Amino acid sequence: MPTDPSQRLLHPVGRLLERAAAGEPPPADGTWSRERPWSATVYGVLTFTGHAVLCVPDSVTDADLAGLHPDGFGGAADPRLIVALAGQRGWIDSLDLVLSAPGLVGRPQWLVPRPDLADQPRALRAAGLRTATRVFGLADRDDAILTIGNGIGGLRELSFELDPTSRDSGLGRRLIADARHLIVPDEIVLASVAPGNIASMRATLAAGFRPLAGVQLFRPDVASGGDT
Repeated sequence: MPTDPSQRLLHPVGRLLERAAAGEPPPADGTWSRERPWSATVYGVLTFTGHAVLCVPDSVTDADLAGLHPDGFGGAADPRLIVALAGQRGWIDSLDLVLSAPGLVGRPQWLVPRPDLADQPRALRAAGLRTATRVFGLADRDDAILTIGNGIGGLRELSFELDPTSRDSGLGRRLIADARHLIVPDEIVLASVAPGNIASMRATLAAGFRPLAGVQLFRPDVASGGDT
């Protein structure tokens, strides 16, 4: 039951990530560029080897961005930059590694739709960051949840969570690999994982995902001066 590609609204950042996944990343020349946000409510800073992409609203001028020194050699990941964009009371997500993997033919072996889990914290968080989010899990147990929605750049993006009693069993790896069957083979699916989340990182890598970029999402608090 692959996701319907017609539901996907691909953004320039999505095309950039697809090219990077195909072995054509941006030039590693230390520069930065800007793109319109792929979401009306969530903005982001993406970092590649030697290049950064800032997805910010029009209220942030190029001069504003240049004043924050967002170079492609680490400047775009400076905590002061993201705080300046989000404001003191804005929401700032963790600095994540974006990984990608191509979809696979065939049907999932374990994952089934679980809309009854849509009120779980992991599903609610996913719905707040992505559009067209669907919730999956196992048919006969509630200790695992996996979501897929339109995420960074309009690409499909997954997230997952296991009950602590089900960790260290290989279940995470199996579910993530199974989720690739929800994606048609000529598309990629993303997963954003905090580098310090070693268990999730190992599971994602073992499921066939490869590092692609870094990302930090944020929502500005305009009242506190966010959005510069």
